[in-house]
Amino acid sequence: MLLLIIFWIIALGSVIATIKWKKPLLLTVPIALLACFVVVEIIRVPMPFWKTVQFIFDLR
Repeated sequence: MLLLIIFWIIALGSVIATIKWKKPLLLTVPIALLACFVVVEIIRVPMPFWKTVQFIFDLR
């Protein structure tokens, strides 16, 4: 839960900074953080990393 709160704070800060400084490249920060968040959540599953990834992509 703490990681999610930190993600939203950084995402909001990135949007505000983008509007303030008119640098659209700052909007890539939340996307990169979201990718890191997904990897962290996969790592937290009590299975080997590769088996977890295979399980996720084999769901239908």
